Amino acid sequence: MKNVTFVSALVLSFAIASQAFAGFQGPGLKTSTVAQALEMSDDTPVVLEGKIEQSLGDEKYMFKDASGSVIVDIDDEDWRGMTVTPQDTVIINGEVDKDFFKTKIDVDSISIKK
Repeated sequence: MKNVTFVSALVLSFAIASQAFAGFQGPGLKTSTVAQALEMSDDTPVVLEGKIEQSLGDEKYMFKDASGSVIVDIDDEDWRGMTVTPQDTVIINGEVDKDFFKTKIDVDSISIKK
């Protein structure tokens, strides 16, 4: 009986582990420029490629590509232990966050371009 319980627990753990790596494999959003993102509507999903130039404090950073700069809001947990320098090219997935006076990007995930 103990063997059956152990084997059942083992099979269940493999099933859960495989689901952690499951997801859509295929095309997604195309990369936009900062200039394009600044013209998009509030809450529009966006993918940007460029460099983080500096920290502005309070989880805000200056992001730049060839078309311009925008403030990005990256929560501490979204870094997932990554270290990024101004020399690294990063890919940001997020959404446009517009208010009356400014536009920023609320980042959902960030990765270093390989």
